[in-house]
Parts: sequence; C-alpha cells; structure tokens
Amino acid sequence: MAFKIPESVLVVVHTPRLDVLVLERTGTGLWQSVTGSRELDDPDLEATARRELLEETGLAVGTLTDWRQTNRYEIWAQWRGRYAPDVTHNVEHVFGFQVPEQTVATLDPAEHVAQLWLPWQEAMKKVFSPTNRDAIWQLQRRVLTKVSRRIPRCARNDTDVSADAVESVILSEAKDPSS
Repeated sequence: MAFKIPESVLVVVHTPRLDVLVLERTGTGLWQSVTGSRELDDPDLEATARRELLEETGLAVGTLTDWRQTNRYEIWAQWRGRYAPDVTHNVEHVFGFQVPEQTVATLDPAEHVAQLWLPWQEAMKKVFSPTNRDAIWQLQRRVLTKVSRRIPRCARNDTDVSADAVESVILSEAKDPSS
C-alpha cells in the first residue's frame, strides 16, 4: 500500500449567493466540503483540487480560485494509518469553487452518501472540521470585500452598504464570476 502524501486541498463549493455544498462522509455521519490528498502525478495543487472536485462531486464547470491559505493540523489517530509511520501532521491548501447556481453533485458512494446546499452560516455549523468552518467563514469575508470594492460610492451610506447594491453586484457575479 502506498502512503498518502500529507498535503491536501479543501475546496469550498459555493454559489454567488453564498450557498455552500457540504457532503456527508460515508460511514461517519461527518459533513465536510470537498477534500483530498495530493497524489504523486498531480502536477500542482490546482490539479489536485480539480481532480478531487471531479472525483467527489462530478463538478467541472465553475471558477476555481486558490485562496492562498494554508492550514497545518494534526492528523486524527483513526486516519494516521494511511500515512507513513513518522507522519503526524498534514498541510491543507484552501480553494474556492464558484458555480452559477445550486446543482446536484454526482457522489462517489465510497466517499460520500449525502449532499446539502446550505447558506454559509448553516454550512459552518454543519461541518466537523475547524479548518473547514474557518474556510466557509472566509468565503463570506472574501465575497463581501470584493462586493464592497465594486459598489459605487453613491450606493453606500456612512455605516454600511445598501442591500440593493450588494444584490446587484452578487447577481453580476453570477453572470460573470471572473469580474
């Protein structure tokens, strides 16, 4: 048996309206975003993220973004046997994958048995991993920061951005996620 490489990706699949796809791991009852270890033939981490998206959800159409965020965490005892004997920690690289709207994922039953689309706040509560919760929290910050930069000054007041202005930018993002 080849040992897993202690480097992985976490991919938060989401819509422009910040609905997040969460997956229930087979046999555990635990919910998570798309995750997976880098493989020897993956040329880079983006390739790992795209491979894991396809394997775990069947999703290929969307915008993949490297958030340039890494997490280092201790590998849980029940999963350590998958790694070389001296490996105790994993380095996780966080990505976002924006799809235009909620879609049904094609699950690999060996990995996941159920899927849910949830608003980001509920998705944060549903996932078991602290790094996954943090990534989902980061998602709303990333989108709101991007939105606030694109809203004309006349649509802002002294304390907040108007809901209509946010909705307008989010809808334009749904049409053109590269903007």
